[in-house]
Amino acid sequence: MAVPSSAPPLFPRQLAIALLALLACSFAGNHIAARIAFDDGTGVLLAILCRSGITFLVLAGVLLWQRQALALPAGTRRWQLLLGLLIATQSLCLYSAVARIPVALALLVGNTFPMLLALLTWALGGARPTGRTVLFMGLILCGLVLALDVPARLADSGAGNPHWALGVSLAFGAACAFACALWITDHKLPSVQGPVRSLLTLLIVFSSMLLAGASGVMPAGLSLPGSSSGWVALASLVLLYGLAFSLLFVCVPRLNMAQNAPVMNVEPIATLLLGWALLDQQLGPLQLLGGAVVVCGIVLLTYRRAN
Repeated sequence: MAVPSSAPPLFPRQLAIALLALLACSFAGNHIAARIAFDDGTGVLLAILCRSGITFLVLAGVLLWQRQALALPAGTRRWQLLLGLLIATQSLCLYSAVARIPVALALLVGNTFPMLLALLTWALGGARPTGRTVLFMGLILCGLVLALDVPARLADSGAGNPHWALGVSLAFGAACAFACALWITDHKLPSVQGPVRSLLTLLIVFSSMLLAGASGVMPAGLSLPGSSSGWVALASLVLLYGLAFSLLFVCVPRLNMAQNAPVMNVEPIATLLLGWALLDQQLGPLQLLGGAVVVCGIVLLTYRRAN
C-alpha cells in the first residue's frame, strides 16, 4: 500500500514562474528603495536592522502558528552561527555597494555567487567544474568587464566616481559571503529544517547589526533619514524585502526551485529598469550588453547546476 506524500502539491509552472518573477522584482525594488534612503542620510546598519527585525517577527509568527520546534540538531549550532554571520556580512556589503555605485551594477556583481559557489565546492573537495561550467564562468567574467566598463574606469583613474572600486569590491565581497553561506547550508546544515534555519539566520543578522551599531564601528551606521522621502524609502525597503522573503519562505515547497530558481535572475534586469526610471541611473550600450551577458551566463550556470 502506497504511503501518501506529505509534501504540498507544486504550483503550475506558469504560476510558479510568475510568482518568482514578482518576488525578484520585489527584491529589486528593495534595493532601489535602499539607495533612495541612503541618499537621504539613512545609515546602512539601520536599514538592515529594520529589514531583518521586521521580517524576523513575521516569520516567528508563522512558525508559532505552525507550531514548529526550534531545536537545532547536535553539532550544528556553530555552523548556524557562522551562516548567520555570513548573511549579515553579505547584507552589509551589498547595501554598502548599493550606496556607492549604480544599483544594477552592484546586483550584477553580487549575483555572481553561483560561479563562486561552484569554485568553492571544487576547492573543498567537491566535483570539478565541467567544461561547460567553465565556459559559462568565462562568459560571466567577460560580461562583467563590459558591464563595469573596466577599461574606461582604469583610464580615468576613478575621477568620475571615486567610490567605484570600493563599491565593486563590496559587491564582490557580498557574492563571496553568500557563496560560503550556501556551501555551509548544503554541506553542514542539511539536517536543520529550512524554516528554523531562516528564522535563526535573521535573528543573528539583527543581533549583529545591533551590536555593530552599539559598538560605534560604523559611526553613521544608525543615522536616521533626513526627510520624509527617506522615511518612506526606508519603510518601502522593509515592506518589499519582508514581503518577498516571507512569501518565498512560505511558498518555496510548492515552487519547484530546482527547475525554476533561475527565474530569480531577472532581479538585476528589474533593478536596471527601476534604477533608470526612479534614480536616473543610466548605463551605456556596452554596459547593457555586458549586463545581458552576465545574466544569461548566470542563468545557464544555474540551470546546469540544477540538472
